[in-house]
Amino acid sequence: MLVPIGHENMTARRWPVITIGLIVINVVVFLFTISSIDEQAPALGQAKAHILILAALHPELKLQPEAQNLVDNFKQSHPAQWTQIQNPYRDIIDAYDAKVRLMDDPEQLQKEMDAQSAEYVKVSSASIAEKYAFVPAKPNPISYLTANFLHGGWLHLIGNMWFLWLAGFVLEDAWGRWLYSAFYLVAGAAALQFYAWSNPGSITPTLGASGAVAALMGAFLVRFPNMKIEMAWLFLFRLFRFKAAAYWLLPLWLLMEMFYGSLFGSASGVAHWAHVGGFMFGALAAFGLQHTNLEQKHNKAIEEKLAWTADTEIEQASSLMDRGQLEAAAATLTKHVAATPDSLDAWNLLKQIHWKTQDTAAFHAANMKTCALHLKARNPKAAWKDYEEFLQTGGEAAPAQVWLDLCKAADDAQSYDRALYEYERLAEAHPNERQALMAQLGAAKICLKRLNRFQEALAFYQSAAASTIPHLDWEPTIQAGIKEAKAALAGGTSLSASAH
Repeated sequence: MLVPIGHENMTARRWPVITIGLIVINVVVFLFTISSIDEQAPALGQAKAHILILAALHPELKLQPEAQNLVDNFKQSHPAQWTQIQNPYRDIIDAYDAKVRLMDDPEQLQKEMDAQSAEYVKVSSASIAEKYAFVPAKPNPISYLTANFLHGGWLHLIGNMWFLWLAGFVLEDAWGRWLYSAFYLVAGAAALQFYAWSNPGSITPTLGASGAVAALMGAFLVRFPNMKIEMAWLFLFRLFRFKAAAYWLLPLWLLMEMFYGSLFGSASGVAHWAHVGGFMFGALAAFGLQHTNLEQKHNKAIEEKLAWTADTEIEQASSLMDRGQLEAAAATLTKHVAATPDSLDAWNLLKQIHWKTQDTAAFHAANMKTCALHLKARNPKAAWKDYEEFLQTGGEAAPAQVWLDLCKAADDAQSYDRALYEYERLAEAHPNERQALMAQLGAAKICLKRLNRFQEALAFYQSAAASTIPHLDWEPTIQAGIKEAKAALAGGTSLSASAH
């Protein structure tokens, strides 16, 4: 089983209030409706089955308009099943089927049909699924909206909401709240309509946010094609993790949905073609937004709003600092970075305040935050300056992830000696963190590939292999490194022997 557990951009400029709101609405609606849907389903299914059995065995009976629509739609969407029900020599379906077969009085049969039709009208008019889920054979206009907020079980809900969160909050951040909201609602309706085109005459209610969520996935592919998605793969009771770029992972998912939709149709109980329709709509809509400047317009408005808010609060904090009101300035900045955690100006001011108040621990924390932001902005020179300041003021062990990113920056800049030194310090300072394992592998690679220090490379790889940190996903790399380092050492020994 494959499950996405994250991607490279798990941050946003603002709180994703629309995505959070959609999730909350779905959960609340589910809690208020699931018990009623479960209670109503048996009676509704029974009423439908009784009408279909009667109509199939006695086509001469007169049907009420609602019952006639039910029968006509079932004939269209399930012709093979209809033919089977009509067969007088088939196996008995249930007790009602047996009872009807014993009835031969036309008047009694018509009364039975009228009674069942009345029962069907009664239960369907009270059914949440019939009124608010999407039925392709008789789509209620409001169901294009409401069906996207109904779910049939906890797993159905949790799966849709997790995918909604992963794809939704980054699109909300890129497009803005109003454009994102409109896209989501229209996408849900479009996915349902596509499903209706692929399943005309279906009388099975369709519910769930998966069509709209599939549209978010299609838009995610267009907007962030190179972003790597982290996947968890449960295989033979073992969990493996790997990363894959959106540009091949999401199209693969779409092809699988098309395959299952072609193979099973709606028989599997999953609206595969709603997923396909939603995905295609989302991709096309995202492509259109990119090429009409609508996305850029909304993004510019977001940036201007954030900049105005930031300038106001930072100016207020600066003014307080000038007047010596450091505690009030710190409170203002702390509130600001809680809402805008990537505000470099705010963190730099907090560094100044903590240094003036001799709060070394807070100064170091703010210092490492500016270091991380400089790395994120691809400004390694400024990041190294922050790190040197951290060391010069008594800092010892930097946060593991920031430290690892610094090491990688040195590695990328071909400062191999500095990168190796920092990799070793990181592994020693955080022996129980996963970043320590990554540091050992980084150091091993430098020794093996860049510095030709094969014995050290082997030692690093062997240390990684013996690590108590879970590393099943890296085990093939470690073993390959050990093998390559041993081969390099053996080659060096042979050369030395030949020279003598």
